[in-house]
Amino acid sequence: MENAIYLRRKNKILLNRSIENTPFEDTKSIQYIATIIKNIEDLGFTLSKSVINVIKNYSKDQLENFYYSIVTDIKLIIGANKKYSPMYPNFPSQVMNATDSELYINAIMHYLTFGEFLPNYKKETRIPLLNANKFKVIDLGDEKEFLSIFTNLLQSKTSLSEMDQSDIKWFFNNKLDFIKNLLPEEIPLKENVALVSKLILENGLNQQLLFRYFKTATDVLRLCVALSEGDISLSQNTRFRSFKRKERRLILSLLENCNNIEEDMKRYKNRWIRLGERLHPSEFKTSYLKTQTAFNKLRNNEKIETFNGKVDKAIKESNLMAALDLLKQRPGEFARKLDYLLRKTNRPNVIINEFKNVAEQVASTVLLQVIEHFKHRNDGKELRAFFPKGNISKVFAIDNTLPEVPEIICNNIIRICENSLINQFKQKDYLGKVYVDEALRNYIVPFSQRSSSKSFKTIVRGSKLDFPKNTNTIRTFIYWKEAHNDRTDLDLSAVMYDENWNYLEHVSYTNLRSVTYKAFHSGDITSAPNGASEFIDLDIESVRKYGGRYIVLSINSFTEQNFAEIPECFMGWMARGNPNSGEIYEPKTVENKIDITSEAKICIPMILDLHENKVIWTDIALKSNPRFYNNVEGNQAGMVLMGKAMTTLNKTNLYDLLRLHVKARGEKCYNKEDADIIFSANEGITPFDHDVIVSQFL
Repeated sequence: MENAIYLRRKNKILLNRSIENTPFEDTKSIQYIATIIKNIEDLGFTLSKSVINVIKNYSKDQLENFYYSIVTDIKLIIGANKKYSPMYPNFPSQVMNATDSELYINAIMHYLTFGEFLPNYKKETRIPLLNANKFKVIDLGDEKEFLSIFTNLLQSKTSLSEMDQSDIKWFFNNKLDFIKNLLPEEIPLKENVALVSKLILENGLNQQLLFRYFKTATDVLRLCVALSEGDISLSQNTRFRSFKRKERRLILSLLENCNNIEEDMKRYKNRWIRLGERLHPSEFKTSYLKTQTAFNKLRNNEKIETFNGKVDKAIKESNLMAALDLLKQRPGEFARKLDYLLRKTNRPNVIINEFKNVAEQVASTVLLQVIEHFKHRNDGKELRAFFPKGNISKVFAIDNTLPEVPEIICNNIIRICENSLINQFKQKDYLGKVYVDEALRNYIVPFSQRSSSKSFKTIVRGSKLDFPKNTNTIRTFIYWKEAHNDRTDLDLSAVMYDENWNYLEHVSYTNLRSVTYKAFHSGDITSAPNGASEFIDLDIESVRKYGGRYIVLSINSFTEQNFAEIPECFMGWMARGNPNSGEIYEPKTVENKIDITSEAKICIPMILDLHENKVIWTDIALKSNPRFYNNVEGNQAGMVLMGKAMTTLNKTNLYDLLRLHVKARGEKCYNKEDADIIFSANEGITPFDHDVIVSQFL
């Protein structure tokens, strides 16, 4: 598991370099290593020179252990550990050439037998794979860098994905002896405080470690939610468990140690009242008096004056200076309310000048979002897109009805925020000569990853990935396995639109092929007791030739289970040159694989933009609201809305973030060869080095 994490995150592995044994004879060792490399290359990977230099001293048994371990990890990462058996084994040519009646009869027989009937076709010999992509090089890592993954994740200034949280738990379970020294003095994100504190308690570490991390009552609430296995983002209610007396003392002590708890507790009044029924603070008559007072006020509906209440009152009474005096006490709130304030007053220069005085105290993540907001404030976009807080990867889109703000005001705010960020970044270590690849404009800064799905490559929603060279066909695939006696029918679909989002055609279980657009479905399978798979091929040039620009890929749960209820479910995509060469599933052509685990019934993992030759990573869930069946036809309106929202999304990109770091603490370098540090899509620090970006560059 150690190397599985390292390989997934860094494309590196740890090896024992001080092995005392009798290695193979040179000729046999070379043969074994050559065989290992060839088999790994069949999965799209290869070994670096540094890895080969270590394993060439291994014995036969050690080489075998190394081989089986790394192959197991690679197959799991890219989905090659499963058997893919589509309905039509000679896909795509078989679907191209079949008659309509043949496809129709096979589908009817399959449906009438509830998925038991599958047509019996002989698998034909396929020509070898043509136009394979470059291999991913597995390099030799070290223990220090591997352990830094844990610390980097905890120092993240943005929410972590389920995969990130799972990796943190692994470190607690397997590296407990290192944990105390690896824990940072400060954990910026409060959700991470709750997660880590829960793990500290579960693993019997010193409870005093917790007190340095808890600053507000909401921090304590998150801990109680975590201990009750709830949603630490607080977007959903939690059923609190009963706490032992020792736990109650700790929780109440943490709460008593926080400031302004009455106002903070009022934000989640009903949850605190329910939690109070589990904590019984009045049982400790002479202790936790501040906490007891706060609980009594909540239960008795006594008035608790809040900061936001004071600000709203001042704005309502047109007392701008009073509102600004309050907001300067909380610069982050000031930044978030800038647009609202500008719309409520005719004194914008006063607001901007007061904000300038406190801007450097605003968190970098907030400043970056303010910059991007005002950069595109007057673009006149049709929709405004929001990603609500929570564990479900959904996006809301509403009509953009905001009145314009004068460009000079927008530019002033942008300049203030950029200068404040540069001054913040100057406090960090000097970077030296820095090369920043222009391609990083296509990758979004990871502001919030809590609902991101586990994937081979961690990609932020809205990021755009180039099609690999020589790609003629995009092949998407899905694999799932149902729970015992719970028939599960998932459907992979692709919908084609022109540049104005007018519908052209779709390929799904209801329409296995499009002759015009050369798009083909491998056949609808409606149950998966032993696992099932479906594929869709999309000929890029044909779709583009006949007016297509966007292709929305979706996965629909026809039998209405939430994806989270399905034991195994993932999708991925391959870049193919000749779609009839190689096997239908070719590991070395897999560009990414994503686990589908959300509490939803529809998933839109990605959108293809054929004008820009890019994959737009979406990873969003769509609320099920079909007209009759949960299929692509029943969700057209929702898919178009999400498509428009995701293809016009404006979020801070990595290039702009790193440009500010170079201004603050580096020297811009135009050649990679002369650079001390490289930021690019494929080498140096990449967009997939998620832990480094969220901890060191935000």
